[in-house]
Amino acid sequence: MADGAQVALDGRNKKVEGFEGSFVGPTILDGVTADMSVAKDEIFGPVLAIMRADSFDDAVKLVNSSRYGNAASLFTASGKHAREFKYRVNAGNIGINVGVAAATASFPFGGKKDSFFGDLHGQGPDAVDFFMDRKIVIERWL
Repeated sequence: MADGAQVALDGRNKKVEGFEGSFVGPTILDGVTADMSVAKDEIFGPVLAIMRADSFDDAVKLVNSSRYGNAASLFTASGKHAREFKYRVNAGNIGINVGVAAATASFPFGGKKDSFFGDLHGQGPDAVDFFMDRKIVIERWL
């Protein structure tokens, strides 16, 4: 990749049988740093950018330094770190041991900061709380 990330899984130039058009398959970029465009721009699609941090506090700072706040995930066996992550990270959808905290019809969907747009929080009873600053946390422990 032009900025220096390593392409661990390349989803470009995918063809889908029976369909015309352009498709992007699952793409994983490793070695992403905060100065790369893939880290600075909000990308919607099957793209995962892996950013590594030296410590838990560095990881929280990394997430919070972004102008976007749609979602963030942490994989951990530490209840302490899970609790700290969900309270300290400024994102609208938090995943603990869940890769993408994907909202369903029973959960409101919408990010924070520059990731919030329009009335994305307006699903079901959550529409009443439209002007509230909400955070959704989804956790899975084995």
